[in-house]
Amino acid sequence: MATLKEDIIQQSDWVIKAFESDGYKLDYSIYSFIEIDRFFQKNLIDGKPKRGGRLSKNFGAIVFSISSYVAQTLIKNVPNSSIVTDDSDVNGEINFSVELSNGTVCFPAQRVMKRIKNGLEDAIYPYGYELAKEFINESFDQSFWDIGKGEELEEESKPWWKLW
Repeated sequence: MATLKEDIIQQSDWVIKAFESDGYKLDYSIYSFIEIDRFFQKNLIDGKPKRGGRLSKNFGAIVFSISSYVAQTLIKNVPNSSIVTDDSDVNGEINFSVELSNGTVCFPAQRVMKRIKNGLEDAIYPYGYELAKEFINESFDQSFWDIGKGEELEEESKPWWKLW
């Protein structure tokens, strides 16, 4: 049986391949968090999985995989950082944390769940950028603000005469 740390590494690699099959590019850069926010915009409606969307099945496992990717991306971009897990915690997949080298502690799974619930207000890219900005040589990508516009926010529309 694998440890939670091993599962985080494995699921992080899995989500890269899964996102790639849908045209999203995850490459462990902080910028790639924009792709996660785009994915959520496309697959959620009011904090709930869109019917027939990628989150409509295996929701918990996908949330854990995305959280694992967020954790691994922070580790790879902030030197001397580490993942902290507790294999005896029954909620370990939600409660694992990342300790950054500057002393900041963050909880990727809890942030991903806030993103799902609250939408772009709790987006992953600005959060990750703020955590890592002193360690990376990237400017904040202003194109992030375009995520909430256009087709990614479109919902499936029903004819006005269908009430259910």
